[in-house]
Amino acid sequence: MYKVAIIMGSKSDFDAVKPARDTLIKFGIETECRIMSAHRTPDIAHDFAKNAIKNGFGVIIAAAGKAAHLAGVLASSTILPVIGIPVKSSTMDGLDSLLSTVQMPSGIPVATVAINGAENAALLAVQILALGDKNLAEKLEDYKVKMNEKIVADDKAFQNELE
Repeated sequence: MYKVAIIMGSKSDFDAVKPARDTLIKFGIETECRIMSAHRTPDIAHDFAKNAIKNGFGVIIAAAGKAAHLAGVLASSTILPVIGIPVKSSTMDGLDSLLSTVQMPSGIPVATVAINGAENAALLAVQILALGDKNLAEKLEDYKVKMNEKIVADDKAFQNELE
């Protein structure tokens, strides 16, 4: 099974990406968390992306705030799917991060989730990997069934409270 890389622009982003790591671990997917900067360590970021396939990765998740170019920098050096997590920062409540992540030039796609949307980033990575892994696809199907069951149970309990 492929691994998923979770790359953060700085150590302070870990709280925002932890739900992605936790979700991937629940699905039994090996993860590697690293700190790299599109601006301060661009050579390291490019090298990581260039060698990601050779190193067993199937998807890269990149989280960054403010001028959030990390996902795009990584995507420019690999054919792997890259999922960007715009991190909420003190500037513009993360809107700057969202726009920096989602506005990619033609030819360098980055799938982008919501600001601090780490869990959805992980689930998107699981969906991508599940295309080639029947076991993982079954786990994902079970996850969705349980999610459905929880909402149905929550609604039933809520209706009882209203009566």
